[in-house]
Amino acid sequence: MAEPRKILTLNAISARGLARLPEHYTVGGDIADPDGILVRSANMHDMDIPATVRAIARAGAGTNNIPVKKLSERGVPVFNAPGANANAVKELVIAGMLLAARNIVPAISFVEGLTGSDEEMHKATEAGKKHFAGTELPGRTLGVIGLGAIGSYVAEAAIKLGMDVVGFDPAITVDAAWRLPSQVKRAENVEDVLRMADFVTLHVPLLDATRNLINAQRIGAMRPGAVLLNFAREGVVDNVAVIEALDANKLHAYICDFPANALKGHAKVVALPHLGASTEEAEENCAVMVAEQLADYLENGNILNSVNFPNVSMARESAYRIAVANANVPNMVGQISSVLATAGLNIHNMLNKSKGDMAYTLVDVDSAATDAVMQQLSAITGVLAVRYLPAA
Repeated sequence: MAEPRKILTLNAISARGLARLPEHYTVGGDIADPDGILVRSANMHDMDIPATVRAIARAGAGTNNIPVKKLSERGVPVFNAPGANANAVKELVIAGMLLAARNIVPAISFVEGLTGSDEEMHKATEAGKKHFAGTELPGRTLGVIGLGAIGSYVAEAAIKLGMDVVGFDPAITVDAAWRLPSQVKRAENVEDVLRMADFVTLHVPLLDATRNLINAQRIGAMRPGAVLLNFAREGVVDNVAVIEALDANKLHAYICDFPANALKGHAKVVALPHLGASTEEAEENCAVMVAEQLADYLENGNILNSVNFPNVSMARESAYRIAVANANVPNMVGQISSVLATAGLNIHNMLNKSKGDMAYTLVDVDSAATDAVMQQLSAITGVLAVRYLPAA
């Protein structure tokens, strides 16, 4: 019989996603001692995360609301849903480019300010519309910084609109490189992108290396009258530097998904209320992806799309599986194998991978492991968490 599992939800999670969890799971917002947590935007940094939690799954891409480092120290993987909201964000980026290119927001404000009779409004419209003349996208150059799932989608859409695209990503993955349209010109660095582009869109995570990625110096490298779009994270752009560039007519417009007091009320800023992934389809896609990942980890120990653990997936070849999360230190596999051999357990299959300071091992053995074996594995220096996963 399958082991019962309890999943705590910290936000409303799509019913379609929750339906991907096994029937024997208990799911809710008031679950005590959960095995896993499903979250969207709830801030978990000050949360007392129960010791029973084996995994956390974020129904979205960013994990800034989750204490990933602390969870890594406990041997707890944090899953996310890269690419599940890519189409939603792509569409908003294209909408942002059009808003800026055609000066739509100031034009709307102009119309809302018209007074008088219809005839008077028509005359004012004809006299005033010249102030909102825009540009078309074909032949313009879009610079994409960050060529993951979203960046690749945006690049592809821009090419179909007749734009030239130049992109940069210092850590592009093999999968992302395969997704990238062949027409995208690869830049050597951020400055090259900024120098060549009429529109620049950002699709990078917020890390120490990307905080204020777009600052006064880099804005100085941009083309006069360029448009900057930020649907990534608020902290990757220096808002003060952007305002100064807008006031100096260095930038034509700043379109972003992150309201801030520094931006509020500026005529050349369009700040949206973090709508990037706010579509029914994106929320469902994210929930489905992370629910499946969470269940596979809890049942089989497999890891896919974890921000702090390596991807490790191994088909079951035995009814008896052991999962070990450990610090990435030498001789860990040897020590695990030694404990199992001393206990008379034959290793049928084993897979070990690492990611930074973290490592993870799956072992299928030919007979049942005792509590004593599990305790011995847990006692190995550097082991963070051990789970025994017999087949249901």
